[in-house]
Amino acid sequence: FYNQTGDKLFQEIMGSEEYYVTRCEAEIFQTHAREIATVLKNDLNEFDLIELGAGDASKTIHLLEKLHNMGCHFQYVPIDISASMIRYLEQMLPEMLPGMVIKGLTGEYLDMLYKAAKLSTRKKVVMFLGSNIGNMNSAEALIFLKKVRAALDIGDRMLIGFDLKKDPATILAAYNDASGFTREFNLNLLMRINRELGADFDIHQFEHFPTYDPISGSCRSFLVSKQQQKVHLADEVLDFKEGEIIDMELSQKYDLHEINSMAESCGFLTSGVFMDSREWFVDTIWECV
Repeated sequence: FYNQTGDKLFQEIMGSEEYYVTRCEAEIFQTHAREIATVLKNDLNEFDLIELGAGDASKTIHLLEKLHNMGCHFQYVPIDISASMIRYLEQMLPEMLPGMVIKGLTGEYLDMLYKAAKLSTRKKVVMFLGSNIGNMNSAEALIFLKKVRAALDIGDRMLIGFDLKKDPATILAAYNDASGFTREFNLNLLMRINRELGADFDIHQFEHFPTYDPISGSCRSFLVSKQQQKVHLADEVLDFKEGEIIDMELSQKYDLHEINSMAESCGFLTSGVFMDSREWFVDTIWECV
């Protein structure tokens, strides 16, 4: 998804009126950062703050500022697949928060988490924000979280974000914005396949189609073939029937009971819950038990 065009379109999606997720979590960190920082300081005092998929740390900076100003003894360990983003954080954050210790790691989440866990003997706080967990189905999320737990010790913490189940129309609109950014974002992947792998998808013959099941909490985006057609990819010929789908992305939603059950299944205990004013999104603190 994320070439230069994909990156730009994703920023447009996050800024769209319909896409509430980013704004809700930003509100949580702007409103509750001091409470979160106080919980971590009182419980741990000295720790490594490890963020999976740090990006530009635009939300995390509120928590970092509070921890720094409260005199917490912590090291920030941002993990991201983008080396340029890690370099940016390592340069920018010490300028904003003089004296703060930062040790960035570039690579896949779990590989770098296992590496980060060995950096020191301090307690660990792993952050996984932005509903990244929602990009996995429930079974995949359980497997992933059990692997995270395996890298941690009793008493360590996890701060994780979940998009909550809510009015189905609100959720569906977030993945079908009126400006068409989500549609273009998905079609851009077909254009990348054409350009980089030599395929011949006709993007005008595929339509963006999102769905949401309020019972399971599964929000999915598909591309639907408008007609019977053939697509050439390397040595393969892909035969699409009219109405045949390409499964593009998943955004899983949860309720608080499901989140608590997931925590317990993976070896955690919920010790803090922080929501936005509309209670559409939650960042929750889990303790390793």
